[in-house]
Amino acid sequence: MTVLTVNTGSSSVRIAAFAQGGESQSQFASAHFSGERNEPVAMLRTFLWGHSIKAVAAVAHRIVHGGARLMAPCRIDDAVEAEIERMVSLAPLHNPLALQWIRACRETFGAQLLQVAVFDTGFYADLPPEAATYALPQALCQKHGIRRYGFHGLAHEAMWRRWCELRPERKLRGRVISLQLGAGCSITAVRDGHAVDTSMGFSPLEGLVMATRSGDVDPGLLLYLQRAEKLSPEQLERLLNNESGLFGLSGATGDMSRLLESEESAARVAIDVYCYRVRKYIGAYFAALGGADAILFGGGVGEHAPEVRAKILSGLLCMGVVLDATANRSAIGAEAYISNGSSEIEAWVIPVDEAVILAQETTAVLETLEGEGRRS
Repeated sequence: MTVLTVNTGSSSVRIAAFAQGGESQSQFASAHFSGERNEPVAMLRTFLWGHSIKAVAAVAHRIVHGGARLMAPCRIDDAVEAEIERMVSLAPLHNPLALQWIRACRETFGAQLLQVAVFDTGFYADLPPEAATYALPQALCQKHGIRRYGFHGLAHEAMWRRWCELRPERKLRGRVISLQLGAGCSITAVRDGHAVDTSMGFSPLEGLVMATRSGDVDPGLLLYLQRAEKLSPEQLERLLNNESGLFGLSGATGDMSRLLESEESAARVAIDVYCYRVRKYIGAYFAALGGADAILFGGGVGEHAPEVRAKILSGLLCMGVVLDATANRSAIGAEAYISNGSSEIEAWVIPVDEAVILAQETTAVLETLEGEGRRS
C-alpha cells in the first residue's frame, strides 16, 4: 500500500511516497519543488512516473489553517474543503496552494481516493488558556473564533519526537525550545510533548521576522499606516505578508543565504533584527518553561546557516547555553549536536521530517475508517 504526502509551504512543495506494510512504513521516494512553478497536476504526474508509482491508497496534505473547526486529522470531503477555503484570508500564502493540490490529486486519482488533511494547528489545540487567549472582548473572540492557533505544528512535533529518540533515557519528558526557521519562522516551547506556547498566533503572521512576513508589529502602527497611506485591507495584507520581513528590511531579498553573502549594510541590519527577535523569544520561552533542556534548530535556515545559529545563541551564556563553534560550523543540512560539553542546555540541529508524521496520521485515519466499515 502506497501513501503519498503533499507538504505545501509558502515557497515550496514537498512530495513523498511511503510503503505501508502492517505496522511499519518506509519512505521510498521524495521530491522538492520550489519557486513560482504552479502546475500541481504536471508535477504530480512527473513524480508518479519518475518513481513508477501506479497505485495510491491515500494522499495526506499538510494544511496550515483549518480554523477552530478543523484541528484533528480528517478525511477531506466537500465540507472540509470549504472550511479550508474559508480560512484562505488567514493563511493567504498557504491554504490556496494546498487547495490546488487537493484538486490536482482528485483530478489525477479520481474522487474516490481518500485524501486526508493534517493540520499545522493540531499540535497547539490544547495550548494553555493564558497562551491561547488574546486580550480582546471575549464576545468578539467567541463570535469569530479568535484565538492563538499556532502553526508549523508538524515541524515542531517532528523535532520533539526526534529529540526524544536521541534521548531515550528521558522517557518522553523534558523542556524543549524548538525553532523552525525557513521562509516562514516560528518558535515553540514544549514540555513533555505538549506545547506550552508558540510564536505564531491567529494567523502565520505573528511572531518572528520571516522571509517576507513582518512578524510582531504594533497594531497601532498598522492603523497609522492604513490611514496615512490610505491602504485597503488587501494592500495591508500584501504589505505584511509579501513585502516585509527580511525582504522589507534589506530592500532586496528575503533569501537568508543571499543576505549572508551580501556586504550591504541593510543586509546586516536585516540579519541582526532577525536573530535578535529569535533570541528574545528564546528568553521568553525559557521563562515560560521554567528552564530548558534543549534548543532545537530546524528548517532551511535553521539547518543550513551556522552563522545565524551562532548569532541567535550568542549572549545566552547566562542561561547556560555554550555553543561548540567547530561543531556548529560543520553542521550544514545534517543532524548534529552543536553545544559544548559544558553547556547546561543542549543545542541540536534536527532536520525536520514532517512527511513521516503526515504518513502516520493518514494511516491512522485509514485504520479508523476501515474499522468503522467493519462495524457497519
